[in-house]
Amino acid sequence: MKNVCEEQLFSSIFKTNSKTVFNYIYYKFGNEEKAHDAVQEAFVKLWENCAKVLPEKAKSYLYTVANNTYLNVIKAEKVRLKYAQPTLEHSNESPEFLLEEKEYKEKLDKALNNLPENQRTTFLLNRIDGKKYAEIAEIEGVGLKAIEKRMHLALKSLREEIDGI
Repeated sequence: MKNVCEEQLFSSIFKTNSKTVFNYIYYKFGNEEKAHDAVQEAFVKLWENCAKVLPEKAKSYLYTVANNTYLNVIKAEKVRLKYAQPTLEHSNESPEFLLEEKEYKEKLDKALNNLPENQRTTFLLNRIDGKKYAEIAEIEGVGLKAIEKRMHLALKSLREEIDGI
């Protein structure tokens, strides 16, 4: 029987899941450093409990630990979500275009921040990570209909807040 404690299998699990677990937690936190910490914590706990976790349950275990870490940080620090503003330089774009782009990004960030956490997470997992509704339902631990409803409500809210989406 394969064991998560085998270095090759653990390495494979890390390579397969670290990016998606990071994205999932980053969308919840809105903070890259805290998301990295939560992912690191999840993999440390997986390694510490490797004999107890079956390889086919490792992905679910990672998401659960990372989410629990997120909840503990939120509870302890009462963190308000905010999204990192990447600074991109557009040397060949017109000032008008840059201003419109900045205003649109601010509207989008504001609209995303106004979404309830579950809708925001569902929306970003689907639209940014390309996850299917069934995958999101598994990650979130809810039914497919709940994900469909969250996505519908998220899109409806975003359309109302931002013209042109």
